[in-house]
Amino acid sequence: MSNAPLMPKATAVWLVENTSLSFQQIADFCKLHELEVKAVADGEAAQGIRGLDPITSGQITREEIEKGQKNPDYRLQLAVSKVRLPPVKPRKGPRYTPVSRRQDRPNAILWLVRNHPELKDAQVMRLVGTTKTTIAAIRDRTHWNSQNLTPQDPVTLGLCSQIDLDFEVAKAAKANPDAVIRREEPEEETLLPAEVTTAEQGGAELDVQSVFAKLKQLKRDDEDADEDDDQRR
Repeated sequence: MSNAPLMPKATAVWLVENTSLSFQQIADFCKLHELEVKAVADGEAAQGIRGLDPITSGQITREEIEKGQKNPDYRLQLAVSKVRLPPVKPRKGPRYTPVSRRQDRPNAILWLVRNHPELKDAQVMRLVGTTKTTIAAIRDRTHWNSQNLTPQDPVTLGLCSQIDLDFEVAKAAKANPDAVIRREEPEEETLLPAEVTTAEQGGAELDVQSVFAKLKQLKRDDEDADEDDDQRR
């Protein structure tokens, strides 16, 4: 059985209270750990949870439960639903954003504009549920609250899922790979070759004669300064 029943813990509570199924059978059917079912039976878990009858809700038949009670090795099978739900169509238009999250949208837009400039306005609108006017104002720094905006990941803010963000980024990168930011790694600093350093040192040879001439000139200047001081005194 690949699917679990609706409200598995509530279903487990009902099965523990109303059947003689083993903990392992209930755990397999409700997709719970056997120790969780044991804790439910001991009153250590699921306190305050009202049991849900899986027979009334159409998730299992009474005959299926009786088979399990007669054979502890039998694994219960979830009843096939007779209701066929229509396939979910992909969402179109901007995403709805709860009122409590709407104040975070400008920060999320700023983050997307800075970190993923390859995204089109329509993609940003789908991710955070905004308008082109707001995106343009944030991108041009003409938004009324631009000075107080701080870029924040829309996934962290709960405005979109990581799967949606990765999908839009991959789609934009595939459509316009030249717009993707490529961060160049800084070149590692290396030592200069020996021939370069030795060439620089060899090119600046010291002139011994000029050095001694400068020293003599400084000595003469000091002596002249001392004679001037003596004459003044």
